[in-house]
Amino acid sequence: MLLLTCPYCGVAAEETELHAGGEAHLKRFGPGSTDEEFQTYLFQRENPRGVHFERWRHANGCGKWFHAARDTVTLEVFGTYSAQTLEPPEDLLKKIRDKRPGFEWRDIA
Repeated sequence: MLLLTCPYCGVAAEETELHAGGEAHLKRFGPGSTDEEFQTYLFQRENPRGVHFERWRHANGCGKWFHAARDTVTLEVFGTYSAQTLEPPEDLLKKIRDKRPGFEWRDIA
């Protein structure tokens, strides 16, 4: 079971108290976008084996959305951070690189 700490209220919550919201840091396309851009936004998602950045909502707590970095194979959680952050914090990326040498985060926003 995953245990994620909400960066807003500080509560360490099991995944049953949270709601998964899919991949983090996606560029959203709206009015004026091409059909291809909108199709890519709707259907093209990363599904990596390894480190992944996801959106979560503290549903049975403060109700706020946040981002989490975790390994999809080992379920290791590297950390959580504000959903208003446009890219993962550098200290979190360093923590991941220390455990996964060669890891590079690519900007998908």
